[in-house]
Order: sequence, then structure tokens, then C-alpha cells
Amino acid sequence: MIALSLAEIAEVVGGQMHDIPDASVEVTGPVVRDSREAGPGALFVAFVGERVDGHDFAEAVVAAGAAAVLGSRPVGVPAIVVDDVQAALGALARHVVERLGTTLVALTGSAGKTSTKDLIAQVLGRKGPTVFTPGSLNNEIGLPLTALTATAETKFLVLEMGARGIGHIRYLCELTPPRIGLVLNVGSAHIGEFGGREQIAQAKGEMVEALPGEADGGIAVLNADDALVRAMASRTKAKVTLFGESDEADVRAENVRLTDTGQPSFRLHTPSGASDVTMRLYGEHHVSNALAAAAVAHELGMSTDEIATALCEAGSLSRWRMEVTERPDGVTVVNDAYNANPESMKAALRALVAMGKGRRTWAVLGQMAELGDEALAEHDAVGRLAVRLNVSKLVAVGGREAAWLQLGAYNEGSWGEESVHVSDAQAAVDLLRSELRPGDVVLVKASRSVGLERVASALLETGTEGEVAAR
Repeated sequence: MIALSLAEIAEVVGGQMHDIPDASVEVTGPVVRDSREAGPGALFVAFVGERVDGHDFAEAVVAAGAAAVLGSRPVGVPAIVVDDVQAALGALARHVVERLGTTLVALTGSAGKTSTKDLIAQVLGRKGPTVFTPGSLNNEIGLPLTALTATAETKFLVLEMGARGIGHIRYLCELTPPRIGLVLNVGSAHIGEFGGREQIAQAKGEMVEALPGEADGGIAVLNADDALVRAMASRTKAKVTLFGESDEADVRAENVRLTDTGQPSFRLHTPSGASDVTMRLYGEHHVSNALAAAAVAHELGMSTDEIATALCEAGSLSRWRMEVTERPDGVTVVNDAYNANPESMKAALRALVAMGKGRRTWAVLGQMAELGDEALAEHDAVGRLAVRLNVSKLVAVGGREAAWLQLGAYNEGSWGEESVHVSDAQAAVDLLRSELRPGDVVLVKASRSVGLERVASALLETGTEGEVAAR
């Protein structure tokens, strides 16, 4: 973060200074909420959680060199005390972002946010220092903490924004106002919380409503292949740039195909030219993500060839998202267990089949959470798709939703040992260890709460027969 005095921070957040002998002392280090990350010059943000009260670590962080604590009560060490710690953190982030004047790119969508954010960061990183959301820290706490890592040298700030309801994106945009806003898609993720795709579209569209007008540099980057996203053009005064495979897209892909190893290849077209792209990532769904990143980069002045080169060289920066590892015996494990929704689950299955040409394929799948009344139909549809794609083996892991996955496969024509329902991760590991053969390809995917990354980890512990570690 840029250096700010404790007096200035107190003014920005509307707080009272306690036990601060010198208000001119500056915060020169990071703003952190984890006491273990506090060091010289840091500002420690003390949240009160269900299990841990950050204020209890105040003395330790100051002893480690932190300049002060931002909390909701005095703690006997230098502190700025506010009524609402979360609101104060957001106010500080907005102050710093406005003072820096960094180009801020924000993105949202039902699926692909983190992968696309990682692509944008890697492409723009070729043009200048870029700060971006680590992992999926895209909420009202993670977003301002990321913004506060920007410095005077930061040219681009790329922020992922998530939503659990109407008004959430609007609030995040108030904390860190974007100049470029990207909406990827409107799918079924969290449909149980929102109540329907139209409500999801309403929430995601708050991104483009928050943008400055075209005369002030505002740019809305929208998916031309998603009707609900494309319709958001009417909700913004910013310039609209479309991406997708549609002929009407400003940035589009032609001749899309998957290589024999399941990596997407296509001809990238922008208003300034065309260039070929073959990605290191796996799955055709990354074409849309790449086009979104290309559209942002084009609007920020990068040439088509520069963009294409960056996309060809970009890798995965976040854990458990189509992580592909080949064991010494030739078994390939695809760990995509960070999260799952109907769209990403279907894309992962198609990627599995593309990667597994001529080999046995295993889909180890678990619950897709927060689907509400659509849960039965969506799990049934994924089970059916696994059969239609000729996935060799479906292993449905967990309770009721997993049973629906297996039932969908059965009703589509999967009998005998082609699909099986097991109770938990350990049962899945035991089954796979007994039946995997060299050359098999295994996809592991479910919502984060299921914890199926434990299956992938256990399979990569070759030569061991230990049990899956408890969460």
C-alpha cells in the first residue's frame, strides 16, 4: 500500500486513535487480517469471527512490527477504533485506489471468473505492473484487501467480484470503482440463493451500471454469446465491446478446436488484426475466458500479436482448477475440485473426454451446491451428459445429490459397473486405487464444500495406501 500516516487513515475511516504516541507514524507495509502476515509497518485489521477474535492478537502483531490495529475496540496498543471494521476497510481501499489513479478492471460472472482474472493479469502484466485478486478472494473483505496491495508503481488493478444477492456487485463497485467492467456469463451458479437466472443477470449487471460514461473512459466488456449478458448494454453509458464466437463480436474466435491433449486452439480476431492461439490450459471453455481477456487487453492498447503470445504462454495461477498431473505410471489426474456449477461441470466433462481419446476416462463428481429447486434436475443432467460423452466410469461421491448424478447416468443407459455411487472421499480413493490402470485419465470435481481435492491428492501420493486426511 502507499504510505499513509495513522492520522490520515483515522480521518479516512472516521476512526478514533487510541494509544498512538505519534500520529505521524506511517503504514508502509501491507494491510492484513491474518496476524501471521503482520510485519514491519503493517496495518492489522481485527475482525471478530465466529471462532476467533482478531483483537486477541493485537499485542502480537504490534510486537512483530505492525504500525497499528484497525479494530472495533481499544486493545492497549496503537489502534484506530471504528464502529464497523468492514466499512472502514472499504473506505480505506477506495481512498487508496482514487489516490493512485491506477486503471481498474473488474469482472464478474457465474462461471470462469477466477480463470479469466488470472488470464487478464498475465496478459496485462506484459504491459505494466499488475495487481490482481489472489485465488477467489472476491467478497467485501478480500476485494479491498487486494486493492490495498497496489502501489504507486501499479499500472493495472484487476479485481474479481462475486455476488450472493442483489446489491452485492454495486457495493463492491462503490469500494473500488472500475473503469473497465467485464461480465462473463449468467449461469446457474447460486441460483438457489438468487431465485432465477433473471435475478442473477440483474445482480451481475450492476457492474456495467457502475461504470463511468464513454466520454470519461468507461468500457463495458460483454459476452456476445450470452443473451442475458449482451442485453446489459442497455444498462450502461460506457462504451460497449463484445467478445465471443458470434460474428457480431468485436473480439472473436474462429476455427475453434481442441488439441489431442485437450488444449484449446483458435484464430483470434480483434479490430486491429488476427493471430493464432493455442493455450496451455485445458478445456474448450477457456476460449471464452481468453476472448474476454483479449477484449480487455485490446481496449488497453495491446496489439493482437501481443495478446495472442500472452494467451499462448499463460498458465493456471489458482489451485485446483483443471490442475493436470501425470503420475509415473501414466495415470493423469485432473484436479478441478475448487468449485462446481452446472456450466463448469459440463465443460470439465468435455475437457476430460478430449484429453482421454483412446484412454479410459473417470469422472469423480460430487455435489454442486446452492442450486435450490434446480438441484435434482441439474445433477441428473450432468449424470446423463457423462454417459452421452462416453465417459468410461462415473464415480458419484456423497449423499443425495451424488445419488441423483448416478441416477441420471443410469437412466441414460449406464448400467453395471459404468457408474457407481460411493459414500465419501475415502470410498472413492479405495475404489480408484483398486481399479485404475496405467494411462487412465481421472477428473475430480465438485463444489468446494465437498472437499474432493482430497481424492486428487490421495491419488497423487503414489505408492501409498494411507487414508484421506480429515478436513
